Amino acid sequence: MDTLAFDRHDHRSCIAAGVAQAEAQCASAGLQFTPVRRRVLEILLAGHRAMGAYDILEVLREEGLGSQPPVAYRALDFLVSNGFAHKIERLNAFVACSHMTEDHAPAFLICRACGSVAEAEIRLERGRLGEAAAQAGFTIERTVVEAEGLCPNCAEGRGA
Repeated sequence: MDTLAFDRHDHRSCIAAGVAQAEAQCASAGLQFTPVRRRVLEILLAGHRAMGAYDILEVLREEGLGSQPPVAYRALDFLVSNGFAHKIERLNAFVACSHMTEDHAPAFLICRACGSVAEAEIRLERGRLGEAAAQAGFTIERTVVEAEGLCPNCAEGRGA
């Protein structure tokens, strides 16, 4: 599991790597990675926190990239549908994908104190849910696993 979201680090490398991966995948698939889509991904990658569409829209508005909700929602829809971001259902917010190049079932560890989000991968085929689905002849197409608690920094009183 990648817990980089909980480690103190320079987010510039996260942004550069994530944008480069998205650019490569868009070029390979013939998708348009517009300036607004790129900027929304950069915003999500900048802090490893789930952000609501209106929080993202506020940044876009300040930067002159759009002021109407559809601007943010269209970019987020693109990012989510192409595996560059995920929706955190519990928070009605979005987070950049930590494993863009992999087909995976994500699970999210959400710090209730600082809002940091770490993405973990779950292997359905090896877990109880996967076993139960197989026994029932059920094909899992999508899962949402979200756990709320305290990140190591907040648990130790250091904040994120």
